Amino acid sequence: MLDRIIDGSVKHRGLVFALVAAACLAGWWSMRRVPLDALPDLGETQVIIYSRWDRSPDVVEAQVTYPIISSLVGGPKVKSVRGISDFGYSYIYVTFAEGTDIYWARARIQEYLSSVLPRLPAGVVTELGPDATALGWIYQYALTDNSGTLNLGELRSYQDYYLKYHLKSVPGVAEVATVGGFGKQFQINVDPNRLHSYGLSISQVVDAVRAGNKESAGRVLEFGGSEYMVRGRGFMTSLADIEDVPLPTGNGVLARVRDIATVEMGPDLRRGVADLDGQQEVVSGIVVMRHGQNAHEVIQGVKKRLKEIAPGLPPGLEVVPVYDRSDLIDHAVSTLTGTLLEVVLVVMVVIFLFLWHIPSAIIPAITIPVA
Repeated sequence: MLDRIIDGSVKHRGLVFALVAAACLAGWWSMRRVPLDALPDLGETQVIIYSRWDRSPDVVEAQVTYPIISSLVGGPKVKSVRGISDFGYSYIYVTFAEGTDIYWARARIQEYLSSVLPRLPAGVVTELGPDATALGWIYQYALTDNSGTLNLGELRSYQDYYLKYHLKSVPGVAEVATVGGFGKQFQINVDPNRLHSYGLSISQVVDAVRAGNKESAGRVLEFGGSEYMVRGRGFMTSLADIEDVPLPTGNGVLARVRDIATVEMGPDLRRGVADLDGQQEVVSGIVVMRHGQNAHEVIQGVKKRLKEIAPGLPPGLEVVPVYDRSDLIDHAVSTLTGTLLEVVLVVMVVIFLFLWHIPSAIIPAITIPVA
């Protein structure tokens, strides 16, 4: 049988060279498109369910975490369900059997949540985590101000409302998480004595502010051949709009928010701090890669997008890379390439020493495509 193969290869040299060339091209094409990553993701398919409710951990556990977990146990391909309840937060980790498609798993979770969400207490906000894994953390940067004119609140606002949206549009990016800084808030600091003098409660003030921030739709009126849209405008855009909200005193006395409280712009409560090299507090952004994407290509896309938006940054604002997995990937690929070349050279030398035939010794070099 071996003699026939050798004789056939000798008689059809053109076909043999064509097949070898096709195999080399196929190998080169595959190597150019294989996802590159220095940390292979061997974890199981997992979906995270995140809920927010301003209650104590035991109440969150009994009224949010437990109902959701009980509805997910026994689902198709569900391997385990674990829940963690904290003050105001609930995390549920649903692990599926190996080989389960992550988007199929997320669709099943959405189906099961549709039946349990209406039974949760009012005010509970539930959402799914990003379609990523624990190894999706591929790039991190820090926002620093070299001019000294931007505070942590302004850096956080720039990260949340400008830079974050640019990076999330990069193909393969699932989420851009923010760490550090202060989120801006409209804060109403109520004076208890004034509140009592008007006979109001905190819940009445909250309801009045909520109702004063609504827009009302009207209809279209035709007048003189033109159409005019009628609407009630109530969307708040400044501190003065909040201060002018009327309050239902019930005794005929006109009162507004400014009469019982002080309205100002202030920082939100935070649960984390970002520090750069122990020198100063900064605002940091973490780029999380979508499940199954090419980490090297996604990182290059993020770097390219940062270069594109660099001219539009405020004066003194700088984006400092903190963690870049592409460096580790490049070193891993370089190590693999060097080792592969060493193996090829050793094989070539051994073939030449044993056969003393140069064409046979060259075969290993031409049959292994170079990345």
